[in-house]
Amino acid sequence: MRVKACALLAIATTLVLAAPPATAQGPVILKVAIVQQIDSMNPFLAVFQSSTEIGRLMYDYLTAYAADDQRVTEGIANRWEPSADKLTWTFTVPPGKKWSDGQAITAQDVAFTYNLMLTNEVARTANGSFVSNFESVTATDDRTVVIKTKAPQVTMLALDIPIVPKHVWEKVSNIKDYANDQMPVVGSGPFVLTEHVAGQFIKLKANKDYWRGAPKYDELHFVYFQNSDAAVQALAKGEVDLVNRMAPAQFDSLDKKDGVTRNKAQGRRFTELLINPGAQTKTGEPIGNGNPALKDVRVRRAIAQAVDLDALVQRVSLGYAEKGSGLVPPVFAKWHWEPDAAQLRKFDPAAANAALDAAGFPRGADGTRFSLRLVGRAGRAYDEQASEYLKRSMSDIGIPLDVQLVSDNQLNEVTTAATYDLAFSGWATNVDPDFILGLHTCAQRPGADGKGGTTDAYFCDQAYDELYAKQLSEFDEGKRVELVKQMQARFYDQVPAVVLAYENALEGYRSDHFAKFTTQPAQGGVIMAQNGMWGYYGAEPASRTAGTSGSSWGGLAAFGAAIAAMVLAIVVYVKRRKATAGERE
Repeated sequence: MRVKACALLAIATTLVLAAPPATAQGPVILKVAIVQQIDSMNPFLAVFQSSTEIGRLMYDYLTAYAADDQRVTEGIANRWEPSADKLTWTFTVPPGKKWSDGQAITAQDVAFTYNLMLTNEVARTANGSFVSNFESVTATDDRTVVIKTKAPQVTMLALDIPIVPKHVWEKVSNIKDYANDQMPVVGSGPFVLTEHVAGQFIKLKANKDYWRGAPKYDELHFVYFQNSDAAVQALAKGEVDLVNRMAPAQFDSLDKKDGVTRNKAQGRRFTELLINPGAQTKTGEPIGNGNPALKDVRVRRAIAQAVDLDALVQRVSLGYAEKGSGLVPPVFAKWHWEPDAAQLRKFDPAAANAALDAAGFPRGADGTRFSLRLVGRAGRAYDEQASEYLKRSMSDIGIPLDVQLVSDNQLNEVTTAATYDLAFSGWATNVDPDFILGLHTCAQRPGADGKGGTTDAYFCDQAYDELYAKQLSEFDEGKRVELVKQMQARFYDQVPAVVLAYENALEGYRSDHFAKFTTQPAQGGVIMAQNGMWGYYGAEPASRTAGTSGSSWGGLAAFGAAIAAMVLAIVVYVKRRKATAGERE
């Protein structure tokens, strides 16, 4: 036994000596849970919030929004100057900024990006509204880009378009089919895409030559989960470091959880219920198969009147939301619109029933008027819970619902093809409201071939379009605010969608892994889904002695602990063997 104990002790000692030294540390990795699928890594096609979020990490825009107060700040350009008539804008791209492959970023890249969108309808898919008023874009030299517009455009410092490297994209012959997956993907942002396995993970490495300075950790991984329950459980176990868009009950479950810090903020997203108003292409050709009854605005108003928004906030969002109204969330207070007493559509099932009768849709012998399909996303707690509530609400006005919960991509296909009656959707809004307003112009409907357009509500209204054109050229902020609010009032009145709620951003992170995240804005802001990339870029790892997620440090610590335990066990074993032998002797 003494020989066996000595042999075990020798093996343990050898293992300890053979183990990597405690100072040898692997890459520090921030692991982020996501539950929404990626629609495209191509920045000209990406529409999903998950996709644009990653795009912000890979590519800078012409200008940016500061982390602390969301003011306009330096992006690709560091200076800009409009002409007196506001029809010509000159931007300066300073020297020293590089693409991740080492080539210089120049004004030629900016001009190439915008001109590609002007000449290629497919390239306008995601962000076409930003350039629709452009007359020409010219790089007069490597440092200067000149943009001329057809009419004054107030959003010239809010062009949320990823600038791509000309030397890469000029070789792309088919934008529609280009996956942008030649790893590592050349970009200008703080992170470089290195690997993407659909439905499993996305891996990025820190851009050590980023012009703002390298991030304070090595790699950023986005890990897919089937639903938010699984993502929150992974956070609780320390398997991931950051989660957002939690359901209220999930957020509450993490209260006082060791190693987890929660963040509740006013979000910049809204959740809506689309009501197919009779979808058409840009040329007015009907598409999809929405129920014809929904073409009648009286029917859409009645459906909206049968939805108790206060109850949804309390019962589905558990109070972690604000009741919906206009297209701009209250976090952007200047632009946010609320209906006045004359405009307000109060919850009133009796009035909704009367309106449907008056519109020529009486109840049949079975008590129903017509049935509708409601499409939502499987695995999203809000869609699952709210759909059950809406089934009851619609049954009260004689409209049975066929609820169909599908994947992100399937939901996108359904809304893009307009093969829905009702559908859950939602958008994140920008600091400037132009993008969210532009989504609902007639020009954002698709062409006859299905190309172009980003609308999912298929709203086309002349009065709305006229207001949109006016606000785009209005440089008097007070007057523009009034126009923006009139647009939201028109959208509310015509009801191509019901804005259900402005959900709070419910986030959680492993503060034992990462000590600090940059929020936007600084006070009460969000970590994920920002108007920028600051939340990820500004993340600061906790002390390695506390254990750093994703690095080899935790593995080394566990390995060392295991060896120490083995040695201790052997020592105890030897002592016990000696004691037992002595008793027998």
